[in-house]
Amino acid sequence: MLVNSPRKLVLVDGSGYLYRAFHALPPLANSRGEPTGAVLGVLNMLQKLCKEETPDFIAIVFDAPGRTFRDNLFDAYKAQRPPMPDELRTQLQPLLDCVRAMGLPLLRVDGVEADDVIGTLARQAAEGGIDVLISTGDKDIAQLVNERITLVNTMTGSRLDRAGVKAKFDVFPEQIVDYLALVGDTSDNIPGVPKVGPKTAAKWLNEFGTLDKIIENAAHIPGKVGESLRASLPILDLSRRLATLDCDVALSNAPDTLVRGPADNEQLHKLYTRLELRTFLRQLATETAGTQALDSARRQSAPASAAPGSTAAVRAAAAAPPQSARTRDYETVTSLVSLQRWAAKFADAELMAFDTETTSINYMQARIVGLSFSIEPGIAAYVPIAHDYAGAPEQLSLAQVLDVLRPILESERPAKLGHHLKYDAHVLLHAGVELRGMRYDSMLESYVWNSTATRHDMDSVARKYLDMDTIRYEEVAGKGAKQIPFNQVAVDVASTYAAEDADVTLQLHQTLWPKIQSVPALQSLYEQIEQPLVPVLLRMERTGVLIDGELLRRQGVEITQRLRELESQAHAAAGGPFTLESPKQLQEILFGKLGLPVMRKTPTGQPSTAEDVLEELAADYALPRLILEFRGFAKLKSTYIDKLPQQIDPVTGRVHTSYHQAVAATGRLSSSDPNLQNIPIRTPEGRRIRQAFVARPGWCIVAADYSQIELRIMAHLSADAGLLDAFAQDRDIHQATAAEIFGTPLEDVTGAQRRSAKAINFGLIYGMSAFGLASRLGIDRGQAQRYVELYFQRYPGVRRYMDETRQIARERGYVETVWGRRLYLNEIRSRNSAVRQGAERAAINAPMQGTAADIIKRAMIDVDRWLNDSRLEARLLMQVHDELVFEVRLDLAEELIAHARELMSGAAQLKVPLKVDVGQGANWDQAH
Repeated sequence: MLVNSPRKLVLVDGSGYLYRAFHALPPLANSRGEPTGAVLGVLNMLQKLCKEETPDFIAIVFDAPGRTFRDNLFDAYKAQRPPMPDELRTQLQPLLDCVRAMGLPLLRVDGVEADDVIGTLARQAAEGGIDVLISTGDKDIAQLVNERITLVNTMTGSRLDRAGVKAKFDVFPEQIVDYLALVGDTSDNIPGVPKVGPKTAAKWLNEFGTLDKIIENAAHIPGKVGESLRASLPILDLSRRLATLDCDVALSNAPDTLVRGPADNEQLHKLYTRLELRTFLRQLATETAGTQALDSARRQSAPASAAPGSTAAVRAAAAAPPQSARTRDYETVTSLVSLQRWAAKFADAELMAFDTETTSINYMQARIVGLSFSIEPGIAAYVPIAHDYAGAPEQLSLAQVLDVLRPILESERPAKLGHHLKYDAHVLLHAGVELRGMRYDSMLESYVWNSTATRHDMDSVARKYLDMDTIRYEEVAGKGAKQIPFNQVAVDVASTYAAEDADVTLQLHQTLWPKIQSVPALQSLYEQIEQPLVPVLLRMERTGVLIDGELLRRQGVEITQRLRELESQAHAAAGGPFTLESPKQLQEILFGKLGLPVMRKTPTGQPSTAEDVLEELAADYALPRLILEFRGFAKLKSTYIDKLPQQIDPVTGRVHTSYHQAVAATGRLSSSDPNLQNIPIRTPEGRRIRQAFVARPGWCIVAADYSQIELRIMAHLSADAGLLDAFAQDRDIHQATAAEIFGTPLEDVTGAQRRSAKAINFGLIYGMSAFGLASRLGIDRGQAQRYVELYFQRYPGVRRYMDETRQIARERGYVETVWGRRLYLNEIRSRNSAVRQGAERAAINAPMQGTAADIIKRAMIDVDRWLNDSRLEARLLMQVHDELVFEVRLDLAEELIAHARELMSGAAQLKVPLKVDVGQGANWDQAH
């Protein structure tokens, strides 16, 4: 099974692990009196982490001995820390030896701390499209968190994403450095501001936004704490520099090279024996015995010319039984008689789990290498078809296999089960087989049961619900540059891997489906929304969208010319040529040659050229403004204009995205390769990209978009009389809110008042604070607070709904959409008020976002059914948030528009009408 999911890098704060294990465990020692508790604790944590996360890349990072640049900045840095206890110091080297012998990449870089190495790798990986999980208990690292970087505390299991950082510290990740500079850190001896604790620091940052703004307003902050702040102004910049991670450390390892290697079992045995780690010795003995037995069996049965690039060790690992031992009977089917025997079993079965093994994760290019099936737990078959390495055994041809299996695959019975079944259906379509009877999908079952509990790939779901470590794709095919295509994997190895996929899929279904059936709303959600949506998305993906590559090419030429003009203007503003992409040269020009004010410094004491710094300077200086414009155009060009033409399928001439149902916790769809839900729309250049999404000759694009759907859902959920009345009369909701809040007749509402009301309408339902509203509107916090209070006075039902939802969430631990989709809130009963409040905001948010997702999914199913029944020459191309995009024959556009509006409006019966805005044009931009 090949699933197109983001790669993951796990970074471990090894020094933090060491200290935490030392203080958390009793003082264990071996028979010679050598302390071993910290080593045991760290190894247990690493083993648990690797088992739960199954990372593609991993690094264990320790502090190197010696001084760092922070010691050079501040002699007293960490000066008050006691030296490492002797009983801990003696455990460091054995631990490092164990980590290396386990095959885990280990990093210690002189002159910087482990946190700086972690920061550098995390930023590099995130910028390269790799998801990053940092295992640490260090609050400093919260400054790294963004959409791709998350923290996990292995001791507690808690995770911090952007919202989690805000909930825990009451500031956002980008404010953490300023927060630490204010609060200080007694363990690192960062000075901070006396009398300023976490609450005061967060309060100031919520009010002023940044440390620099706090410093600007220091004279106006009253009381003793204000005096303390003013007295500390000379050392605040130092505190900030000490707290800022250096994310530009020169490293010899790129993130995608940090691959776990084979374990040195001989060395591990010596280390575990010396340390007397008996549990690890038993595990090692079991693993070694299993590997030796499998190797012995293969040496007796496998031909000498096994798959190139596939070592005996890899094959043995692939065939090793999962952690929870169980009886397995897997058959490799290479004869027609055996295949017909299995086909007879399928024909009599109620349910058949199956999986395809292919040549690619790209569903438009993937071709079948083999098929696996299971109709009874523990019993499965693999039918190899196209393993073509030298010395490969004789296999049935694709034609022979499909002659036997086509009647079964194209029949509604038996019901079909898969894990990410949509991909397998695509692959079969390439082979001329239209899969029918797509009844169950264990990936979607996991997602419907608990969207937030785990990732929903097979490895993660099997580990959670079956307590089983499945064979990973990398174990049979290798990783990175050394990975071989599946058709080059030895048949015996491939058979165990592929048969397990079908077997585990069946076991997952038998575990998850009874859980879903126990909650009728979830069963209905699965049977009426999620599973029926699979063939709809399949057709959308298969259809693709037509891209005018020539238009993008011309736009690329124009933007290239614009970039040259901006570069020329920047050179003129700088008084000479320089490389605009070079932070070092830019730094020298801005702050050395031109003498612009230094707004912030990097950890190494250099003036920062970060984007937020340039934005602040751009208000008064030309060069920073030109640099920002240059960067914006360059990103647009590289991300969309240059890339989209490269993603046009050479056969269809269209771009084919992948829609993902089991990613967003709220139920929203996401898309990738390319991400069609992130095409820019707010700038003229971004809208021109949408102009490249075109219809074929004689056809046009139709875009149908729900109007203010989440506000309408809020009106439905809250049953607020004012909101219900405004929507019932089809009034402009922002104008109506402005009239209510400002006490102005509807017809006299100004544009500025409407914009304020719009910010309030959308902001409050997403938990925006008065400070956030003040920043958005450019008003003081007191005035923003009055707007908030007025809003709730005019719409009391909204406040009542929010209060009731918080209470329900606390009682149940989850909230629901209108159709019963659940979002679990693990922190809703937290004793930490900031964490709890973050969960409460999510509790209010999720029912609206989730219900909106359910509505458009229902609409897609209804529209797709009508298109199939009517046979109208029109096709559903894209779903983008609350919008559906169609391609239709020009003379049939009005018929499509009428039915699309009717079906989308009728997708839900709320207390307010759903309104759908529809447009048409030669391209997406015209239709929107």
